[in-house]
Amino acid sequence: MTPDSLPIRAHERGAVAAPKVAGLYTAPEAGAPIESHEAVELVAGLGIMGDRYALRRGFWSDPLWPDQEITLVEAEVAAALGLQPGELRRNIATRGLRLRQLTGYAFQIGQAELFGVRHCDPCLHLEALTRPGFARELAALGGLRARIVRGGRISVGDAIVIGTSTPFSSKEG
Repeated sequence: MTPDSLPIRAHERGAVAAPKVAGLYTAPEAGAPIESHEAVELVAGLGIMGDRYALRRGFWSDPLWPDQEITLVEAEVAAALGLQPGELRRNIATRGLRLRQLTGYAFQIGQAELFGVRHCDPCLHLEALTRPGFARELAALGGLRARIVRGGRISVGDAIVIGTSTPFSSKEG
C-alpha cells in the first residue's frame, strides 16, 4: 500500500469538508494499552497531559529523540489495514487529510497550534505490539511527528486548519 493508493479524500475532489480529528489516544507508559479520549490537553514542548511521552515513559523517551511530543496518523490508513486507529499507537487519528503534506507547516487543532516535523516511520517495537510484518505494511504510511507550538484543548471532531510554512525549524526549542 502506498499513500497514493488510499481513497481520494473529499477535500481533494474540491468539496468543502474540512479535515478533522477522528480519534485521540494516549497510554500511560511504553507498551500499556491505548486509551481513547473525547478531548485531551496539549502542553507546548511536552505532549499530551498523561501520555507516555509527556511523562517520559515511552519506548522512545530519550533525549536523543527530541521530537516525541505528538504523533498523528490517518484513520483511512488504519481502515485499509483492517485496524482501529488506536491500534496504530499514535496520539491523533485524522480524517480527510494526507499528513505527509503537513511536514514543514503550522496547523491548528482546537486551541492548539502544531508544526509538522517529520514522517513517523513505523518501528519494530510497534510491530512487536501488533503483528508480524506490520512495519512493512505501514511503511510510508506511519503518520507524522509534530511539535506543539501552543498548547490547548483539542477534541474529537475538531477541524484541522492548515497554515503556511513558518520560519522556525523543527530543531528550535
